[in-house]
Amino acid sequence: MRFALVLLVLFASMNQAAAQWQRAKGPLETRWAKDVSPQRPLPEYPRPQMRRESWQNLNGLWEYAIRDKGEPRPEKFDGQILVPFPVESSLSGVMKRVQPDQRLWYRLKFTPSLNCSADERRLLHFGAVDWETTVWVNGKKVGEHQGGYDPFTLDITAAAAGKGEQEIVVSVWDPTDKGPQPRGKQVNRPGGIYYTPTTGIWQTVWLETVPAAHIDALKIVPDLDHKQVFISVVASDQAKAGKARLTATVTGASAGARQEKVADVSASGGVNERLTLQLPDEAHAWSPDEPWLYDLTVTLTSGDKPADKVQSYFGLRKVSLGQDKNNVTRIFLNNRPLFMFGPLDQGFWPDGLYTAPSDEALRYDVELTRKIGCNMCRKHVKVEPARWYYWCDKLGLLVWQDMPSGSHSVGPGKGEIKRSPESARIYETELQAMIDALHNVPSVVMWVVFNEGWGQFDTTRITEWTKKYDPTRLVNCASGWNDYPTGDVHDIHSYPAPRSPEPEPKRAAVLGEYGGLGMPIKGHTWVNEKNWGYRSYADEIALSQAYFGLLFGLRQLIGEPGLSAAVYTQTTDVETEVNGLLTYDREIVKISAERLAAAHRLLYLPPPRLLAVVPTSQETANNWRYTTGAPAEGWMKSDFDDASWALAPAGFGRKDTPGSVVRTEWKTDDIWMRRTFDLPASAVGEGLLNDPNLMVHHDEDAEIYINGVLAASLPGYTVGYGAFPMNDEAQAALRPGKNVLAVHCKQTGGGQYIDVGIVDVVEQDEK
Repeated sequence: MRFALVLLVLFASMNQAAAQWQRAKGPLETRWAKDVSPQRPLPEYPRPQMRRESWQNLNGLWEYAIRDKGEPRPEKFDGQILVPFPVESSLSGVMKRVQPDQRLWYRLKFTPSLNCSADERRLLHFGAVDWETTVWVNGKKVGEHQGGYDPFTLDITAAAAGKGEQEIVVSVWDPTDKGPQPRGKQVNRPGGIYYTPTTGIWQTVWLETVPAAHIDALKIVPDLDHKQVFISVVASDQAKAGKARLTATVTGASAGARQEKVADVSASGGVNERLTLQLPDEAHAWSPDEPWLYDLTVTLTSGDKPADKVQSYFGLRKVSLGQDKNNVTRIFLNNRPLFMFGPLDQGFWPDGLYTAPSDEALRYDVELTRKIGCNMCRKHVKVEPARWYYWCDKLGLLVWQDMPSGSHSVGPGKGEIKRSPESARIYETELQAMIDALHNVPSVVMWVVFNEGWGQFDTTRITEWTKKYDPTRLVNCASGWNDYPTGDVHDIHSYPAPRSPEPEPKRAAVLGEYGGLGMPIKGHTWVNEKNWGYRSYADEIALSQAYFGLLFGLRQLIGEPGLSAAVYTQTTDVETEVNGLLTYDREIVKISAERLAAAHRLLYLPPPRLLAVVPTSQETANNWRYTTGAPAEGWMKSDFDDASWALAPAGFGRKDTPGSVVRTEWKTDDIWMRRTFDLPASAVGEGLLNDPNLMVHHDEDAEIYINGVLAASLPGYTVGYGAFPMNDEAQAALRPGKNVLAVHCKQTGGGQYIDVGIVDVVEQDEK
């Protein structure tokens, strides 16, 4: 009766506190924010690959205080914070910044719902806390941790004895960009490609009661070629001392809605032994098209009784390098070449910053990425909660996992920095912790050790260590800027248009970043002004034209020189950066998801043949009529008299323009051009021109007409020739006999060049 009364009072107290809490008013929020409950934020079990049935979620309202770094534990706290949302986020209910010379304090008083007998241990788990953490339980210090992205566990049995109320106090210090630690895109003064920092608890906190002889961790290694899976267990000291035994059993398999029962597959051995599960010959490989996952149960037996049991899963997949039929080095998945394509994924949320408002929101980003036809994403200088990787595993999204950047930077072509011994120790410790935490995730297929010179040091040594530590995945020594002849790929960045390095005998060619086409949408931006993109477009039509033009160029690079993967910048807008395929609040997909999916699917087919209908002057000079003075109205129409215009070969521009083939110098602000071409009767009418596209190199803004009909409006500039789709109206305007191609190009700054042609795109047989 007394215990029931305590629970009733506690429940009433929690309800009262929840009634007082409300999320702060931020610049923007997602649709999931309104459903965040202070009583049950992120209620899902946070560790999908090592699940126990008995656990207690400690997410919810805690007390918080912000104090100077040197001050002792506060006696009085400032208010309530909703854990696990960062203190800087609106969903925390606080939305305050913690300075590098300050410390963030948390306090929670709670009654454990799980009993803890004399032969059991009480474990306190933190998904992630940024950055340096100290924890006390009932006034006793129980542990410290450095690292903003990896989970850690503290045994609090001695400090949290008994069944009554317990107190947890957490102290966090995070210098953000004033320290050398890995921090990714977090800075104290956000702007451009850098964003609001996260301080303190940002992933789920939970409690478990486990037997003294228990499982601490699993290591799962698939062997696709031999249809085997190897299971290793890290067990507690009591399990080792008691000579406990392990049994690993596969219980089922599923891929989406498809489910299969699995014949009895199990293996047993001692806690220090590696167990081998031999799967049947018909076992399914995991892939984006069929993300088969096998359910796994691992049981630890101490004496004659089962002491501990955890549920997990694995995917049978292999990632490697190989030579295609043309002896080009490619990335292989499950012993077959697979072109990998997807967005740069920053993992930020307008309402939760590093923390998604819900598991449904986490799933949405992965699901949408698959829906638009991508088979991969690059998780950019951030490590996500384990449930995000679970959705990648379930939905079939390959992941390139970046190590979060830290310390200072070095520019393109400048090599490496020199890190202090302490800075190097922090980086290497957190790199190993990231690999350990994500080792069992089948969707993770590549480690990206450094990005664009941020904190890049000892590149060859770090890359080779990573390859040796985890031989089951590819390793990217440096995505962009400062490449070293090590690792499995040569990765370059190219904005906006795609380029490719040359494949090497032992390294595939990949494009780690390209694109960055920006389009702010009113009502869905972080701020009303000062939004930023590598290129800016006013509407979906202009954005689509540019995006699909880049995609077409990408397809050509797959064939020659042999590009193996590409990453488009980026999944969503983030704060003032509006380069996303989605708005920051995830409300609008800027280009139709169906159109994106159809275009992206072509990337996995053989590159098309391009048949010149109207050749450009890239290889052979072709004459155009042109003028640099504003022409009369109707200048683009087929019956316009251009006899007074000058006649000269394209391309027109300045010879220092990247990618140009200048045959006629042009230095004024504007140029207008006209050219006639003939089409046989057989080429039009019933679509015998398969898929006519414009072949263009423009610097800058270009408008292109066919027989007086606007075919494309191309803002900005390119750094080479690329194909751009012409609209349906322009295609319909093509006719047998004489046609007129007319162009207006406007110079705004920097390079200067224009040349235009038409190609017919002919898809090839997959074989």
